[in-house]
Amino acid sequence: MLMFTWIALRFIHFAALMLIFGYALYGAWLAPVSIRRLMMRRFLRPQQYAAAFSFVSALTMLVIQSGLMGNGWQDVVSPSVWIAVLQTQFGHVWLWQIVFAFITLIVALMSPRSLPRLLLALTLAQFILLAAVGHATLHDGITGALHRLNHAVHLICVAGWFGGLLPVIYCMRLAKGRWRQQAIVTMMQFSRFGHLAVTGVLLTGIANALFINGLSLSLQTRWGQLLLLKCALVIVMVAIALVNRYVLVPRMGQASSRADLWFVWMSKLEWQIGAVVLVIISLLATLEPF
Repeated sequence: MLMFTWIALRFIHFAALMLIFGYALYGAWLAPVSIRRLMMRRFLRPQQYAAAFSFVSALTMLVIQSGLMGNGWQDVVSPSVWIAVLQTQFGHVWLWQIVFAFITLIVALMSPRSLPRLLLALTLAQFILLAAVGHATLHDGITGALHRLNHAVHLICVAGWFGGLLPVIYCMRLAKGRWRQQAIVTMMQFSRFGHLAVTGVLLTGIANALFINGLSLSLQTRWGQLLLLKCALVIVMVAIALVNRYVLVPRMGQASSRADLWFVWMSKLEWQIGAVVLVIISLLATLEPF
């Protein structure tokens, strides 16, 4: 039960950060200036909720980790064990993760004019911190530094892809009204960025697997089996993205075409599969890769 709680919290933390990043990406960069304020207003409440979930999950993960490193649930509520955990490599990094999560929540609640740019910077910092714990710390020296850098880039690319899908669906709604031209420009911007993000996910994901296992991946372990399942689901997501971009988008606007409805449905499916991939990622972090 303790491990299940850890996996669930890890999923919540990852998903919340990626949603904050994806929403902020539109307000800070992808959307034309003329509708950025509209996008900021629309995404403000989801960002505030996501920031709250991110902070609470980060804080709770620290105390749950105390139970995992200690003797179970009794150590989850032991301040002395919390202090011991904070002395570890994980604790040093996670304390900063909590601090940045708290700052992110405060900024989201205050919602200054520069909110999207601030949230982008804060979530980027947290992705870099996340790369300093887990399997990315298996190596020391230059190899370890390259692995952590690669993993940070991987998380950022995943956030750009997964976190940007829900705003795309919102842009489809905008495209049916007065903001049609601006919404189309925004979606085309995301399409260009999405190509880079997807490519980055694939390349850094392969590099991560090589850093961890080299060329000796065993499908006899649960880690290897889950990694294979994750790769299969990512391939399905790539296929959906390609169909959306190169099959459905060219058909939008044609008479009697239902391409826009299919696009929304496929985007929702892509996001749901991405959520399953995040669950698998959260589970992989708890397993030995060897």
